[in-house]
Amino acid sequence: MSTPAPDGHEHVSPVSTTDDGAAGAARDIADVAAVEVITTAAVHLLSAAAVKVGLADDPESQKDLDEARKLINALAGLITAAAPEISDMHARSLRDGLRSVQLAFREASVIPDPIGQGPGEKWTGPVT
Repeated sequence: MSTPAPDGHEHVSPVSTTDDGAAGAARDIADVAAVEVITTAAVHLLSAAAVKVGLADDPESQKDLDEARKLINALAGLITAAAPEISDMHARSLRDGLRSVQLAFREASVIPDPIGQGPGEKWTGPVT
């Protein structure tokens, strides 16, 4: 925000429009249901994991199993922790997507993890 000064020059307030934007974003996020925030975060993790396990358009340049492992672990933890809060309808589809990327990870691995020790299996149990 700017205000004219007595010397005729305009001075910029330390409170910028960025702060106004943050306040607007906070108001907007306040209107979003928790289940939507949780499922949106899970879908972002799921999408990123799918790309990193090679399920995207250009698997040769995008596949990174180390990164995929981290994303799958985070996704499994989020789904496991949030499932009681987001209803079975939402949790079921997220679990299906998680299982798909876990299986894709297993197929993409040159040296597969032992059953029950793959990414996310700490929270989901063995995926076969």
